[in-house]
Amino acid sequence: MEQHATRRQVLRTMITGGPILWAGTILHAAGPTKAAERTKLTSTDPRIRGPFPILSTPFTDSGQVDFEVLARQARFVGWGGCSGMIWPQSGDSVDLLSADEKLRGMEVLAETSRGLQTALCLGVQGKDTDEMLLFARHAERLAPAAIISRPPDSGRTEDDLRRYWRALGAVAQRPVILQTTGGVAYKGPIPSVPLLIELAREFPLFGYIKEEAAPVIGRTRELLAARPPIRRVFSARGAHGWLYEAHLGTEGLITERAVYADVLARLWDLQQSGDDPETLRDIHAKLLLLFNLGRHLPGGDLRGFQLHLWKKRGVFRNMISRQYGANQAIPAKPIFSELKLNAEEIAEIDFRFDALKPYLKPNPPRFNAATK
Repeated sequence: MEQHATRRQVLRTMITGGPILWAGTILHAAGPTKAAERTKLTSTDPRIRGPFPILSTPFTDSGQVDFEVLARQARFVGWGGCSGMIWPQSGDSVDLLSADEKLRGMEVLAETSRGLQTALCLGVQGKDTDEMLLFARHAERLAPAAIISRPPDSGRTEDDLRRYWRALGAVAQRPVILQTTGGVAYKGPIPSVPLLIELAREFPLFGYIKEEAAPVIGRTRELLAARPPIRRVFSARGAHGWLYEAHLGTEGLITERAVYADVLARLWDLQQSGDDPETLRDIHAKLLLLFNLGRHLPGGDLRGFQLHLWKKRGVFRNMISRQYGANQAIPAKPIFSELKLNAEEIAEIDFRFDALKPYLKPNPPRFNAATK
């Protein structure tokens, strides 16, 4: 007779590390890694570099996560030629999704990414160590190329961060990217460069850093000077400082800019070749001109008006987002609304996006019109 586990039993089992029943499939914890495989893993992974855009969480008209569009988005990023993709990591997807939604989305992306050349990186942060381990153990069972984690919401001291990331290091079997800033609820310290170096020495799968904490340029220089044990430093901050930081030695970009996947991939290729600095400058300048609209239009800098472009590029069905409650509180039930842009605002977005047309990859994927 088929047996069903309650959600509480599933989460408890995942935290303790046992096998789980999820979506009708038995998933077992991976066995111990062979010594030769471990040695290969602890070398700097050549896949973990380049643009790794964070996917923006899509929602249905009723405010539920649209997993079909999440998979579309992954395929779009793969088509665009980016080295990797990340989810769930941005503020909207981490803070305003339930544990069930995040676990299910990880599974959808693991399945989708099997047919792509783009490396999948899963976000495994939580309000505390137990919640982080819930996601980390699930991610390990899905075997993405890498995982990423920001500081815990409950962290208040650097020792809190050290213990939290050490717990992650004890279960991780693949490269781990550490993000140097926390979420909306985080009130703790910025992880110091010495702490990041310490953890990279202690855990050979660490040493990949998403650096976005002030002073970014100074910290980036310090981290790059510590290679090894620091393995790779990624630019962030919405790509605003990507060229400058790349000149210092960063080896990729992590930001919620997946709608520009093909353009980011072109920028990365130009950075690597170094043979067309004029085009490199022109693309980045036109991207920044477009990103500047985040200061003038509703919806914020990283999501906001980009929802219009997601629809324009044939991936999203709508411009719906979940919202925080009063004083940035996470509401007990999801609050969602659709971004409203007037004709003048849409015209301005399109005017600036048109400047990128010479650099857009031709023949974008066509998704089933019946499911749009």
